[in-house]
Amino acid sequence: MAQQHTTSLRLRLQYRFDNLVAGGTTPLIGWLALACLAVVVPASAVLVWADRAAPPTLSGRLTAVWVSVGQTLKLGGAVGSPLYVLASVTLALVALLFVSTLVSLITTGINGRILSLRRGHSTVLEAGHTVVLGWSDQILPVVSELVAANANQRRSAIAVLAPRDKVDMEDEVATGLGGTGGRTGTGGLTGTGRRTGTGATRIICRSGPTTDPTALARVSPQTSKAVLVLPPDGDSGDAHVVKTLLALDTVLTRPRGTVVVAAVRDSRNHLTAKLAAGPGGHVLCADEIIARLLVQTARQPGLSLVYQDLLDFDGDEFYTAAAQGLAGRTFGEALLAFTTSAVVGLLHADGRVVLNPDPHTEIGADDRIILVSEDDDTAVPEPAGPWVDEDAIVTARPRSRFAERLLLLGWNRRAPLVLEQLDEFVSPGTTLDVVALGDGATLRTAAEVAAARSRLEVAFRSGDITDPDVLAKLDVPSYDSVIVIGETDRESAPAPAPAPAATAAAPDTAPPAFAPEPGSATDDRTLVTLLHLRAIGEAADCELPLTTEMSDDGNRLLAPARAGADFIVSGRLISLLMTQISQSGHLADVFEELFKAEGSEFYLRPVADYVRTDREVAFATVVESARRRRECAVGYRLRAQVATAPSYGVRLNPDKRQRVRFGEHDWVVVLAES
Repeated sequence: MAQQHTTSLRLRLQYRFDNLVAGGTTPLIGWLALACLAVVVPASAVLVWADRAAPPTLSGRLTAVWVSVGQTLKLGGAVGSPLYVLASVTLALVALLFVSTLVSLITTGINGRILSLRRGHSTVLEAGHTVVLGWSDQILPVVSELVAANANQRRSAIAVLAPRDKVDMEDEVATGLGGTGGRTGTGGLTGTGRRTGTGATRIICRSGPTTDPTALARVSPQTSKAVLVLPPDGDSGDAHVVKTLLALDTVLTRPRGTVVVAAVRDSRNHLTAKLAAGPGGHVLCADEIIARLLVQTARQPGLSLVYQDLLDFDGDEFYTAAAQGLAGRTFGEALLAFTTSAVVGLLHADGRVVLNPDPHTEIGADDRIILVSEDDDTAVPEPAGPWVDEDAIVTARPRSRFAERLLLLGWNRRAPLVLEQLDEFVSPGTTLDVVALGDGATLRTAAEVAAARSRLEVAFRSGDITDPDVLAKLDVPSYDSVIVIGETDRESAPAPAPAPAATAAAPDTAPPAFAPEPGSATDDRTLVTLLHLRAIGEAADCELPLTTEMSDDGNRLLAPARAGADFIVSGRLISLLMTQISQSGHLADVFEELFKAEGSEFYLRPVADYVRTDREVAFATVVESARRRRECAVGYRLRAQVATAPSYGVRLNPDKRQRVRFGEHDWVVVLAES
């Protein structure tokens, strides 16, 4: 009861105080004055009466009390005639009011400025910086790669604009990047913030809608070197990217000196986004690129590691170098003109990109050499011809193409693109079995997509790929390649058996759209499927040729797969491509040429088809052997190290003077025609 009484008394006092504060300024000042006098006057009287030197008379002591109260409250405490005391108190009150008002105005102004800065509404006064518009799961990979790209610069900045709280954005970036060394904060002339692992790069966050030209001006895109537009999460992400590009077009002046890079998820929105980006803008279609890499990696195990090394800024990347002394010589001669860089193509003066051109192609004076190098300052010409060992070069053994058995587990909106890409690459007679959730309508729609394929024979089966019984009936080890893609967990209606054969669809018929799949849900199902596939592989005592699509790179670390397995992480892949293009706009044409079915692409081919394996050879010998086959050798993979992190046996752009003793089952990474 006593506790209840104490609690209720506290609540009543709090209630009375709340009413007092809510009453307005005048009552609050009055009560504060009375409370102050109730403390100061008795305390001053105690001091006077306790002082041995105090006046002996009552009037003298009262005067001493008044002086003490006046000095404490800054009222002067003057003594004299009543008029003199009144005038003194009045002047003191006026001075106190003036000073208090001045302090209040200054405090209000400072608080307003701090609040404005915390809201992220101030303008970034930078030049040559990189602007990132939007916020999604790609933000951390993009920022981390941009930081790595700026590692050799003394002063650089990244400005992020998104419709989120500025402090929340700073905290998330700081937590995601970790470490110490860089700065996250207001930047420019407005101060600095908390330290993060960003080296000399300052990360500046601003809050506002990316579709508002006024808000875009806060990050000064017109003075930046590059602008990256991230697709937000959700069904309307592509539409938001288009609106952002339209708003950006009103801010940037023509002709543009800024590289604009954007990404959309659905291939049906690709053309619309390209029109909104305008001339000079680069728009990536995530679905098309992911589908191409899934197919290429499924046909070339280990290829995902090659692309990982090429696309991030930790290893070797694509650069261009002036022709210099190579003008008038052939492309074949240029292959051995760089010791520490791997030549792969030409950037012509008219802007055309040609990867792996004919070795007899003459290099123009205004052409640039496309090469793989550690950095732009390491692409220095130095002849590697003296290290070629003619006796070690061998003639490739003829290898015939054969029909394959492929298995696709899962179905999403990218699946039709995967089928289309497979049909362009595989040999006639190749079969593809598709197992996925879906009702009868889904199976019929998928059959229509497959009907237009000319080389690929597709068979569909409705089933849950997370069900071990379904997987056990497939005889997974008998397939030449297995592709696992994400799908949502939707209830499967009974499908009619079997789906009727579809008539040939028109070649230009757009593939059917499927509901977007949330990243975490699809990855969860993929992880369960991989668990069962690992058990199947262990039971059969074999290594399954798996290529897996995932949305979140964090989930890839949890995947129950062998070391060095092939994973295509969609979010991280698009982030890497966007950052690469933001550093050099012409790389968009390089990647477009690289990912399309026509032309040249990367292959891992047996090293025994190029050089002898009974001796050490300089890598220049491998390059020369590949040149004679109209290919560009850019690296190798050692079978003995396929399970050894972090490279898993892949070595890109080795020094051409480096001598290596290859094994019979090692591979050469070459850029060759498909």
